[in-house]
Amino acid sequence: MTFDPAMLFALPLILALGVICLTVVCVVALLRARRTDTVSVVRALPDLAAVFLRRRRR
Repeated sequence: MTFDPAMLFALPLILALGVICLTVVCVVALLRARRTDTVSVVRALPDLAAVFLRRRRR
């Protein structure tokens, strides 16, 4: 497999496009969700973050 310098320029563009698509999908999902669902998910985020941090420390 040879190194293609063109990929060095294409990789950031591909990653940026992926981030933009992910952002659009998340925003559309939030807009389509019912308000009570969104509020309960946002309230659960600190607990979820705490679980991941505890698991990471082990």
